[in-house]
Amino acid sequence: MELNGTSAVVTGGASGLGEATARVLAAAGAHVVIADLNEELGKQVAEEIGGQFAKTNVTDEGDAAAAIAAAEGSGHPLRVVVNCAGIGYAARTVNRDGSPHDLASFAKVIAVNLTGTFNVLRLAASAMAKTEPADADGQRGVIINTSSVAGIEGQTGQIAYSASKGGIIGMTVPAARDLSVIGVRVNTICPGVIFTPIYKSIAGGGKEADEFLARLAAPVVFPKRLGRADEFGQLVRSLVENDYMNAEVIRFDGGIRFQPK
Repeated sequence: MELNGTSAVVTGGASGLGEATARVLAAAGAHVVIADLNEELGKQVAEEIGGQFAKTNVTDEGDAAAAIAAAEGSGHPLRVVVNCAGIGYAARTVNRDGSPHDLASFAKVIAVNLTGTFNVLRLAASAMAKTEPADADGQRGVIINTSSVAGIEGQTGQIAYSASKGGIIGMTVPAARDLSVIGVRVNTICPGVIFTPIYKSIAGGGKEADEFLARLAAPVVFPKRLGRADEFGQLVRSLVENDYMNAEVIRFDGGIRFQPK
């Protein structure tokens, strides 16, 4: 898929993996719609890359539809959607004090990470179906979802997060099969430990921060460090531009395999 002259929607595009992806796609010539709840950061990124901002709660049908419509109205055909929006939550199924996992928190993580991804996916695919084919194969678009290695081998206290990310993995193949009739490819990336603003805020600064990041990187096989958000963006671009990549779940983790804790 040729990116130059197309439009793309990146959910969670105001920071982290989404921001890095938006910048990579824009550099390749795509008009990018930043779909995010963070209006201040979202508008800033959109301005810097020459794109648009759409305030978006991915669980809301109207918000998601408006973000897709913004891309459609840009004057460029909608060809790419990257789902990066997501939240985390840590709690055991039964806590140390014997209390059960909070159900509302579990439901919220599922709603944002899994249902939100599907909400955007279905609306984006419907919009892509209305475009003219981009090539002789009849290709109309590419949708890339963001899961996690936690969706494959979740750790203690990740029951909600792992369930949501595992669900994204589970819908990759059926979505690709469903959307083959309209020429839309679907792939899912499973990042490992990536150095995003979340880890920056946790780590803080100084020697303790260095030690914290070193512990996170210890299980990584090679290279012996945390992944970078721009490397994630590069992988997204590769998957978009390689027309034979479809219905795949790709680990992006430096070879890490999570232990129970």
